[in-house]
Amino acid sequence: MSLFGADTHTLDDLFVHGLKTIYYAERQILETLPQMIEMATDPTLKAGFQQHLRETEGQRTRLEQVFQMHGVEADETTCPAIDGIIKAANATAADIDDKQVLDAALAFGAQMVEHYEIAQYGTLIAWARELGRPDCAAVLDENLAEEKATDAKLTDLAEARINRAAEMQAS
Repeated sequence: MSLFGADTHTLDDLFVHGLKTIYYAERQILETLPQMIEMATDPTLKAGFQQHLRETEGQRTRLEQVFQMHGVEADETTCPAIDGIIKAANATAADIDDKQVLDAALAFGAQMVEHYEIAQYGTLIAWARELGRPDCAAVLDENLAEEKATDAKLTDLAEARINRAAEMQAS
């Protein structure tokens, strides 16, 4: 069983494969965020998802820039990891009737996605630097910074209000 495919022999091949999987992941996120916006009831959470939708569009554009800078065509490779994370988050949210608990579940699902993206971008940046491509690393670092900021905002929001509101429903 091969994780990366028969055409992955070098670090450069691995870097391109990684770009393709995060490019796919960002598209999946773009398709999922509107549903999360619709489901969220906390106004700050909803606004955060709307902001991240706009950021994700920019992240896809920056990835296209990295593909071009690296001399390869922007393309996607299916990413079972993001598919699984989104499936797990959807399965959790589907069974929740209480709106405050649902908001907590949505924040949790979004953070699972953010943590995956942070890992992906961190690795791609390291590989870009190793390949002598600080230009690509700098562009990817913009995406990483946005992902980290989104994760921090989700943590702050969950700890300040969403989790507390969900807990109050159980009392």
